[in-house]
Amino acid sequence: MKQQCSCHKTRVRSQEELKKLSNRLSRIEGQVRGLREMLQKDVYCMDILVQVSAVNAAINSFSKELLGEHLRTCVAENLRQGNDEVIDELVNVLQKLMK
Repeated sequence: MKQQCSCHKTRVRSQEELKKLSNRLSRIEGQVRGLREMLQKDVYCMDILVQVSAVNAAINSFSKELLGEHLRTCVAENLRQGNDEVIDELVNVLQKLMK
């Protein structure tokens, strides 16, 4: 993990990981555009809400994938290097995700 300054960390991702995550986000973008179209076409509220649920599920799936990669790479690497602060960082993020 490359650190630019004390407040901004970066991570170089493999082409495979970047493609997989980008594809997920592209699908989510399409779903959100679909929501806007449904709204503009006066689609019944319940049908829109069902689609909103699908978007939420897609975002949750993206988050799980990203979190899994973070645990396997960034967290594991930091722990191997003796940086236990990464645990506190992870706990804080998980608390935000679970609201």
